[in-house]
Amino acid sequence: MGTVSQFHDRARPVARRIGSEEEAISTARTLAAAFQRQSSERDINRILPYQEIDALSQSGLGAITVPPEYEGLDVGNSLLAEIVAIIAEGDPSIGEFLEVHFSVLDGLRQQAGEELQRALYARVLEGDRFAAAAFPDAATVGSRALGYRLNGRSTSSPAVLFSDWIAIGIDQTVLYIPSDKEGLQLVDDWDGLGQRTNGTAAIVASDLHVEGNVVALAAHAPSAIGELLHAAVDLGIARAVLSADAGSAPANDFGKLAIGAETVAALLERAGRKLDIAQINISGPAGEDAYFCATAARAVASKVAIDASNLIFELMGENTASIALNLDRHWRNARIRALKTSVDVLHRRAARHLRKDR
Repeated sequence: MGTVSQFHDRARPVARRIGSEEEAISTARTLAAAFQRQSSERDINRILPYQEIDALSQSGLGAITVPPEYEGLDVGNSLLAEIVAIIAEGDPSIGEFLEVHFSVLDGLRQQAGEELQRALYARVLEGDRFAAAAFPDAATVGSRALGYRLNGRSTSSPAVLFSDWIAIGIDQTVLYIPSDKEGLQLVDDWDGLGQRTNGTAAIVASDLHVEGNVVALAAHAPSAIGELLHAAVDLGIARAVLSADAGSAPANDFGKLAIGAETVAALLERAGRKLDIAQINISGPAGEDAYFCATAARAVASKVAIDASNLIFELMGENTASIALNLDRHWRNARIRALKTSVDVLHRRAARHLRKDR
C-alpha cells in the first residue's frame, strides 16, 4: 500500500505509474475527453478544476518526464508536446498547468544537484505538482544561517493554486518550496479575459525562511521546453475549434484551419526531436538550435490558434452568438496567451539565431 501526499488540508492517493509511451498517450486522451465535458461551464463560472487536476495527478501523467535513473519513464519531447496538446484540447487551462509543471521539472533536471533531484522526483512520482513564480527586484532576500529569508510579492503566475511545490526564482537563485510552507500566502488575483481557470496567483512571502532546496543558477540557454509546450497548448486550442460543430462551414476555410494545425504538429515533432538531442548539453549549439525550432513552433501555433478562434465565428454564423456555446472562450484563451510574448519578439529571436549561424 502506498503512502499519501498531504497538502492544502487534504490527502491524495499516490499516483499510478505509467509504464509505456502508448499508455501515456492513451491516458491523456481519456483524461482530455473527461475534461472537455464541463470545460465551458468551468470557464463561464470560473470554477477552478481542482478535481480534474487531482485526476490528472493520480493518473501518473505528471511524472512521465522523470528520468529513468530516478525510476521514471522519461518520454520523448515530441510525444510530451502531443500529450500536452491533447489535454489542452480538452481544457487549455489544465494544459497550461502541465506546461508549467513540466517546464519546472526540466529546470530541475538541468540545474539541480543529484540529492535534490532524487528527493523531488520521488515526490513527482507520488503525484506532487510543481509551479513557478518570480519575485521582482523590489523583493528582499537575505542570508540566514545556511538558508534564505524572503519578503515580498511575486508576479502573478499560472498553476500556482494547483501546486504542491513552487520554484521561486530570485536573484539568480531558485528556491523549491512547499506551497503550504509557513510564511507563504497564495493570492488568487487573476482577472484576465481568458484562461480563467488556470490557477494563476501571486505569492506573498512574509519572513519566509528557506534552509534547503536551493539552486544557484548557472549560465544556460533559454527554456526550449517552455517554448515547445506553450506551442502545444496553443495547438490544443486550435484543435478545440476544429472539433467544434462547424455546421455548413466552407470546405476551403475549414481545410485551411486543419492544415495550419497539422503544420504546428509537424513543427512540434521536429522541435521535440531537436530538444531530445540538446538535453545532453542544453547550453551548447544543439540547445540553441532546439530553442530556435521551439520558438518557431510557438510563433506559428499562436497565429493558428488566433486565426482559428477568429474564423469560428464566420464558420458557424449566428449560432456562435449563443452564450450556452461559449465559443468566444477559444478566442479569449488564444489572445491572453499571445500577450505573454508577442509574435514580433519571437520573430526577432529567430532572426538573431539565424544571423548568428552565418
